[in-house]
Parts: sequence; structure tokens; C-alpha cells
Amino acid sequence: MSDNNCRSSESPTADSCSSLSVDRLAGILSRLRMTAQVFHAGSLTEERDFTDSPHLHVLRIGQVQVKAEGSSHRVTAPAAILLPRAAPHSITPTDGVADLASARIDLGGIANPLAQALPPVQALDLQADSLGRRLNQVLDLLFAEAQQRHCGHQVVMDRLVEAALVLILRQAMEDARGIGLLAGLAHPQLAVALTAMHDRPGADWSLESLAETAGLSRSVFADTFHQVVGQPPGQYLTGWRMALARTALERGESIKRVARDIGYASPAALSRAFSRHFGVNARTLIKSDR
Repeated sequence: MSDNNCRSSESPTADSCSSLSVDRLAGILSRLRMTAQVFHAGSLTEERDFTDSPHLHVLRIGQVQVKAEGSSHRVTAPAAILLPRAAPHSITPTDGVADLASARIDLGGIANPLAQALPPVQALDLQADSLGRRLNQVLDLLFAEAQQRHCGHQVVMDRLVEAALVLILRQAMEDARGIGLLAGLAHPQLAVALTAMHDRPGADWSLESLAETAGLSRSVFADTFHQVVGQPPGQYLTGWRMALARTALERGESIKRVARDIGYASPAALSRAFSRHFGVNARTLIKSDR
């Protein structure tokens, strides 16, 4: 896993991430920033189609039918409906008028492993548990802002949706089933290694150092990681680095700086890895070469 393209100025240690008290989302969320833009908050009286981006819908009153990805879901208020990837979908009130807030969201770009790990449609009951109730409190503030329309209300609403997304990701980790990143973040040992990769993508990670960080033997770590996350550790690390590279290059950072930050020995090494991963030349995304 650690090849000629990788280098590091720091060494991972088991002490740096010793338990699940470590923040399993901070590394991803600090590097791939989520954003939201609320564009509707109020009554929904007929079917409405959505096509252009990932969305978060909040149903405060009523019942709706959500059609997306070839499936249909009946959702009763209070609930949050998350579609983490851009997909055509429709929402139809089934019992008169529904009270709905809708926001276009970006979970940090198409390469964000969290966005890929979430189900295509997720409906959360906002009264189901303590986390749902906390989410409901945040979304109550959202509707209050929409109704009162004080100065700066759009900014406040957008930030409240971003906060709601973090709470939803917490819930998704707790409810993780099957194979994927969320299941890995819910696993006591793998979560430590995954968090270390997210926090320090430029470290000279090897299978041995990741296994040591997780507190497992090399073979047990490799087998468990593949079974739970669905890919080998080295492949996941490469995907994470490429997600960071794409976001940084699209933001206008120089390829030299990006290569240094995510652990590649040179811009040429990063360019080769980027082309293999995405099928396009990294320099096509560069907005400046500072």
C-alpha cells in the first residue's frame, strides 16, 4: 500500500486514536465541506419534481409519497428525507397539504466517500429516538426562520440544514448495516484506522501501520477491513486521497501543493494516480498554478 508515490513527515501511532471517543466525522467534514441552500419552506399541495442535485427535504406536517431511484416511499411527518446523490425524484402530498422544507445540498463533491456510502433515499423518523428528537429541534428552528424572515434568515436556514446533515450522518453510522464506509466507521477497531486516514491523508500509511493503529494484527486487519468496508485498505486510502485532490484542484489549489498535502512525492506522481482513478488528467481541473 505504501508505494513510491507516498511520503510522510509524521508517523501514525496507536495512541493518537485509541477509542471510539475519537471524532469519526471531523476528518472528512473538515476537508470536504458540506453546504446547503434552502429554496422552499412552506406548503406543498401537489406533486413536485426535483432533478438537479442532492437534496434534503424536511416534512413537518402531513404525509407524502417519495418516488426516486425506481422505488416509492410513503413518509409521515415529522421526518427528514435525504437523497445524498443527484437523482430525479418527486414528492407528492397524499393527505391534503403537506408542510415541507427543501434544500439543495452538497456533501463535499461526488468523490466524497460518505456520499457514496449512504443509501440513495433515506427517511428518518424525527421522533424515533433521542438523536431524531435533537434533529427535530434543529429543524424547528429552520421553520421558525422561514416564517419570521428576519435579516439574514437565508444564511441561518442554510447553516441549520448543514447542522442537520451532520446529525443525520451520526445516525447513519449508528444504523449502519451491510458493507461500506459507514459500517467501517461503526466498527470499534476499523473506525480508529479509518479516522486516522481521514485526519492524516498525507501520512506514509502502510498496512502494518494501519493495523497497529487499529490494534489488530496485519492479517486480521486486512481481512476485516475488506469484509466490512468492501475494499482493501490501500484501495480505500487511494480513493480518499483522490477525493481530496479533486476537491482541492477544483477549488484552484496548485497540483504541487495538493501532491504534498495528500502524500504524493511529486505532481507527476499525483497526476498519474489521478488519471488512473478518474480517467481524466488532473491538470484539466486546475484553475491556477500558484
